Amino acid sequence: MANDSSSTSQRIPFNGDLVRRCQFFSNLPPELIQEMSLHFRCERWEKKTYINQTTLQHRFYILAEGRIEMLRTNPDSGRCITLDLLHPGDGFDVITLLDGKVHEMFFSPIENLKVISVSIDKMREWIWNYPELNRQFMPYLAQKMREHENKVTDFALFDTTTRLSRIILQNLNKIKSYKGLAENAHEQHLLSGLSDELLARMVGSVRQVVNQQLQHWKKLGVLDKKRNQLVINDLQQIIDDAELSLSAF
Repeated sequence: MANDSSSTSQRIPFNGDLVRRCQFFSNLPPELIQEMSLHFRCERWEKKTYINQTTLQHRFYILAEGRIEMLRTNPDSGRCITLDLLHPGDGFDVITLLDGKVHEMFFSPIENLKVISVSIDKMREWIWNYPELNRQFMPYLAQKMREHENKVTDFALFDTTTRLSRIILQNLNKIKSYKGLAENAHEQHLLSGLSDELLARMVGSVRQVVNQQLQHWKKLGVLDKKRNQLVINDLQQIIDDAELSLSAF
């Protein structure tokens, strides 16, 4: 749960449109959305908000604005790995929603958040009783399972350069929707807000190795690096290093 301090968590008026933005609610009938909206509440969480996993056994949260990192850590070495980077429309924690058990991970907002939540019992009731929701929730769950399967496969089979290239492609802004001039395309090939340390956790490496690869690409003119922002100048090279085809991406 968000810390009770007003400096980290704040209840705000709820807007039913926030429910429609979630991909597993988006295509539900308007009257069903309206009924469900009565059970949600909305909060703003600051970047430093602490999220208690025990609370996730009681309420199901959906990200409305911002991004949040899901991590596991080794208490002996202190080493962390990022299991997922959640974006607006993602639910957390889906595993606890399904089995009711505390999930051994922690959540770290990488920017200020807006979240909506509903009691976890109510969410389970909806999944059980409304086939329309079930038909959208199951593909979302399958998508998340496939993403984690791909991550495990990447860790086992590919080197850091390939894994980092794939992470960059997965998190590029607007890459699939850009319709402008080709010479301006790189302006939309942007990776923002992800530090070298966070990228390292996402690829299962260390900051120094990731920084070395980014500097190598920078020397080749593949990208420009400014603080926690990467502007991709040569998207095809990133795709080649990811060992993917453009159609696959």
